[in-house]
Amino acid sequence: MPRMKALILNCTLKKAPEESNTRMLAGEVIPNLDERGVECETVRLVDLNIAPGVSSDEGDGDEWPGVRQKILDSDIRVFATPTWLGQSSSFAQRALERMDAMLSEQNEAGQMIAYGRVAGFVVTGNEDGAHIISQLAQGVIDIGFCVPHAAWTYWKMGPGPGPTYPETDHGKEWTKAMARTYAQYLFHVARALQETPIPTEE
Repeated sequence: MPRMKALILNCTLKKAPEESNTRMLAGEVIPNLDERGVECETVRLVDLNIAPGVSSDEGDGDEWPGVRQKILDSDIRVFATPTWLGQSSSFAQRALERMDAMLSEQNEAGQMIAYGRVAGFVVTGNEDGAHIISQLAQGVIDIGFCVPHAAWTYWKMGPGPGPTYPETDHGKEWTKAMARTYAQYLFHVARALQETPIPTEE
C-alpha cells in the first residue's frame, strides 16, 4: 500500500521566516502523523500568489493550481489558521473560496473530486474563536472531505492581548494531547478510505 500523504495549509498572516504560532501548533500534529508513516508537507499560503476568485485557476501568475494539486495528491489535509477579531485569517477564507471550484469537479468515478480524503483543523489565538473549527469543517464537508470526530486541536490564551503560544505553558498539555488523538483519528480514517474507497452509486 502506498505511503499516505498529509498537506498542512498554514494560513498565518506572517511571511517566512517569521515564526508563526499556527506553524508551531501544527508542528504538534506533524510528528504524530510522521510516526505512523505519513509523509507531511506544509504550504504557507502567505508566501504564495493566491489570486482571489472561485475557480481552480485565475491565471496571471496565480499559484493556487499548484496548491490544488497538492491537496488532491494528499490523503489528509490539515487546515491551520490563526484567529483575528474572532475570525479565521483572510488566507483561510481565500483557500475555502478557491476550493469552491471543487464542488463542480469530479473524479474518474464521477464522484466529488475531494471524496476519499480526510480533513482536520488547527486554530490558534489570544481570543475566542473555537467556533472557527465548525465554520471550516462545514466548508470542507460541503466540498466532499470526510471530517473524523475530534479532528482538531486549538490553543486559546483568552480574551485580550497576551503571550503567544511559545511564551507560555497555558493550556498546552490539553492541546498537545488533542494533537496526538487527532492525528490518530485522521490516520485511521484516511487508511480505511484508502483500503475501502467510497463506492460509486449502483
